[in-house]
Amino acid sequence: MSARRVTSRDQAGDAILDLFKRDTTQDAPVDPTQRLRVGIIGTGWIAAAHLQSYLAMPDVDVVAGADLVPGKADAFFKAHGLEGVRTYLSHKDMLDNEELDAVSVCTYNTTHAECTIYALEKGVHVLLEKPMTVTLDEAVAVCRAEKRSGKVLSIGFQPRFDPNMRKIKEIVQSGLLGEVYYIQTGGGRRKGIPVPFGTSFIEKDTAGIGAVGDIGCYSLDMVLNAIGYPKPLTVTGVTSAYFGTNPGYYRHHPEYAEKFGVDDFAAAFIRLEGGITVDFRIAWAMHMDTSGDTLILGTKGGLRIPSTECWNGTVGGAMKLYFDAAGSPMEAEVPILESPPSLFDLKIRTFLDAVKTGGPAPVPSSEILYNQAIIDAICKSSKLGREVEVVIPEID
Repeated sequence: MSARRVTSRDQAGDAILDLFKRDTTQDAPVDPTQRLRVGIIGTGWIAAAHLQSYLAMPDVDVVAGADLVPGKADAFFKAHGLEGVRTYLSHKDMLDNEELDAVSVCTYNTTHAECTIYALEKGVHVLLEKPMTVTLDEAVAVCRAEKRSGKVLSIGFQPRFDPNMRKIKEIVQSGLLGEVYYIQTGGGRRKGIPVPFGTSFIEKDTAGIGAVGDIGCYSLDMVLNAIGYPKPLTVTGVTSAYFGTNPGYYRHHPEYAEKFGVDDFAAAFIRLEGGITVDFRIAWAMHMDTSGDTLILGTKGGLRIPSTECWNGTVGGAMKLYFDAAGSPMEAEVPILESPPSLFDLKIRTFLDAVKTGGPAPVPSSEILYNQAIIDAICKSSKLGREVEVVIPEID
């Protein structure tokens, strides 16, 4: 029996899509006159996006910055037309000498934890770029520091603010799919090892992890957020670096192959609480434009989320719902929703508003802790060559 396609003009289609109309309840008001003093830790390329967003906010004063490379922070702020910003060679010196409300941590992955913990201990709110950390132990230490401090800690997952991503969660939480039992997700790039900005993304000492943390964290968050972030139980994972360690991959810099110390591909079979299985794969480089669409299978229906050719934290086209109605298989197309001009600005704005109101964090560490636990387990499983149990210590 062929499936009947439900269009937006069909009465049945309207009834299905009406289930996912957004709640228009207004959040608590935020005082627009309260100004916030912000510092930036790490002045590499991602810091530029943070700075541009902060400069677009009328209630923010960027007053300080820190970078361990002499002269780098000064050049960074000068290039963006800012004068009078005090700069430091250490995040500790900056936090010891400045009265700050909040900081963005934009450093190497391997220093995310130490910078964030010190800022929280100083009573400063933190927006931490992804991935949260390199290891689970680091993520636990960050969460414990957050709990002790009582400050806002939000993790930099701007895809969360894409209305299409929110739609995925609305569909799953509506119950239309029934009990979710299997998810296929991932993504990748045909040729996308991030070296245009140097080698900090590919060296072990600075990055710690590769594709699995850089874009894999986004892919995992898309589906884990949709199903309510159940606790991970076990992981069987593999990582590899066939492209990154090949001098022929780098057209102009074959020497980068010798510096490559992380993964450019990862795959895993993840068991979650509630009897849910996640089949995951991610790649910086592969001989494909995509590793396949994301599929969420439930006992009452399924959802197909088209992939993008260069995975960037969004959807690649209109999503499709599959379900049965009156004994017949049906399909309903979920139209693409227009995204706001800048998801990055939303990431910054929601963080600032949480700082003013005292929370909650827009992207809470309690959720991304599970994301990081899975990434950590994939790396451990690959190294050990077997399945590993995910053990997450209590946050006390």
